[in-house]
Amino acid sequence: MTSVSDVLDRFIRYVKIDTRSEDGVEDRYPSTEKQKELLGLLVAELKAMGLEDVEMDRYGYVFATLEENLPEDHPARGQVPVIGLIAHVDTSPDVSGTDVKPIVHRDYDGSDITLPGDPSVSIEVDKNPHLLENVGNTIITSDGTTLLGADDKAGVAEIMSALKLLLDDRDILHGRIRVGFTPDEEVGNGTKYFDVDRFGADLAYTIDGGEVGEVEDETFNAMSARFLVKGNNVHPGYAKGKMVNAVRICSRIVDMIPETISPEMTEGRVGYLHPHQISGGVEEAEVKVLIRDHDMDRMEEKKAVLESIAETARVLNPKAGIELEIKESYRNMKFKLDEDPRVVEYAIEAVRRAGIKPKKTLIRGGTDGAMLSYKGLLTPNLFAGGMNFHSKREYVPFESMEASVRTILELVKLYVEKAA
Repeated sequence: MTSVSDVLDRFIRYVKIDTRSEDGVEDRYPSTEKQKELLGLLVAELKAMGLEDVEMDRYGYVFATLEENLPEDHPARGQVPVIGLIAHVDTSPDVSGTDVKPIVHRDYDGSDITLPGDPSVSIEVDKNPHLLENVGNTIITSDGTTLLGADDKAGVAEIMSALKLLLDDRDILHGRIRVGFTPDEEVGNGTKYFDVDRFGADLAYTIDGGEVGEVEDETFNAMSARFLVKGNNVHPGYAKGKMVNAVRICSRIVDMIPETISPEMTEGRVGYLHPHQISGGVEEAEVKVLIRDHDMDRMEEKKAVLESIAETARVLNPKAGIELEIKESYRNMKFKLDEDPRVVEYAIEAVRRAGIKPKKTLIRGGTDGAMLSYKGLLTPNLFAGGMNFHSKREYVPFESMEASVRTILELVKLYVEKAA
């Protein structure tokens, strides 16, 4: 196998660029202009490598094409589906991504990793047993003052490294490949302006998963709920019998949401109701709640719980105005992926051919692939190798990134083989 060592160099360069997105921004896209620094760099690098149709549109999406290299007499020429490879450049707004200082821990010895920028932050083996699978390997972390950015700059680096290998080694036969790098995934808007027709792929893969070997074909169904409470604000010294405190009512609404179906109490296929924000004042306040489950019937049950809470709150607080609004965010991508099982089956086989044990798993969350699948572009999620996303304890083994690059190469080869 051709060397893939440049994936580490790329990753180190990319994480040093601050691409943190910002939640709640409605008047611009992407949410932060600084994401375009990395997107612009990727445009330059893709052009330098020799890809075609390289462009960044007004929304920041970067698309490019690697044309098929099959000989004229190859039986699969012109028959291979166009494969899309997609990763997002932004990092989570939850933790600082400014002045990331990546640290490369070579020949990891199996002990806790203390991060020197903040010695109070350590990656402990008892809480991260996955580390023990990487004794002797190379682990990349931040210095403990920021996140690392493996979500999803590991995926970006892996796609770029795989493209370089495909260009350098013409013996690796492949069909037409479309590349897409996107902004604002971490704030739920990664596909907001993604033009599936212009992208022009028959199917795609996001390289945005976690542990090595994972193929993710199932997401939560997702809805967002909003309780809006309208009270009556008067001077607190003269409030008896007059004040209706919207803040207090909101706190009671949160108390009525069963703790047994909270994120803190659930795992696997068990969904949850997650009150994640209270804002406002006495006159008007709101509670925002996430509704998540892999099964649509159980989603309806959770909606019914919130509707019952709203009705109870109205009875208990007849002088308040209480509204409940529920909106759908995305659906489980498995419902769409099952329409063409080969998209997942080929991914599993590619992982196996890369010398890794495949792990078909579900996501307790969402992915751009869910949105894209419902736009007509079937898009399961492949591992990028990172762990502890959205935290200062984030890390990624170099060997896992190499494994991801190998998987991408095996995947494009497999589609040629199947087409032939």
